Amino acid sequence: MRILLVEDDPQLGDGLTVGLRQLDYAVDWVKDGISADAALATDSYGVMILDLGLPRMSGMDLLAKIRDRGLDLPVLILTARDSLADKVAGFDSGADDFLVKPVALEELVARIRAIARRAAGRALPIIRHGRLTLDPASHTVHLDDQPVDLSAREFAVLQTLLENAGRVLTRGQIESTIYDWRDEPESNVLEVHIHYLRKKLGSDLIKTLRGVGYTIAKP
Repeated sequence: MRILLVEDDPQLGDGLTVGLRQLDYAVDWVKDGISADAALATDSYGVMILDLGLPRMSGMDLLAKIRDRGLDLPVLILTARDSLADKVAGFDSGADDFLVKPVALEELVARIRAIARRAAGRALPIIRHGRLTLDPASHTVHLDDQPVDLSAREFAVLQTLLENAGRVLTRGQIESTIYDWRDEPESNVLEVHIHYLRKKLGSDLIKTLRGVGYTIAKP
């Protein structure tokens, strides 16, 4: 999953970026509301982590702006403001969750998984597709109840396709969920990931639509 982190505190922002990347999330970190708005206009994200006390454009103003233009991106507010009024205003402006600093990384990641799951229309934490199960919390995949060893990128590609089962995703749509601004994927790297996923999970799971993209059929 690709996350937009909007946080002006350099120490906290750096710590969250490093911690989330170590857990195999792709993270883009910006330090003000204007930069966040620009990032949202050009890139796709699974979740935004949003501070409220931002320079140039406040977090609340940014949230209201993206909701006014119909962007349904899951948003988790992470702020030092802990008043009931701030929480109510955040939810009423379109936030999906609200956390008060400081926060343990484990809880933050659990909240990220929860709001991403709700946004995808899933109630259950584990994704099941026929003989295949994928657990986003433990980053594990099982086929016929047997564990399958996947690389972090293979896991991310598979999760993206399973969460969009029945839809055809272009190369750009898939790559936008697994790479952040640090990465410049090689031209054939997605095909390599797909090749190994088919080798490990069966050649019939992922379908290629020539000139369009990839899809996994609905279970």
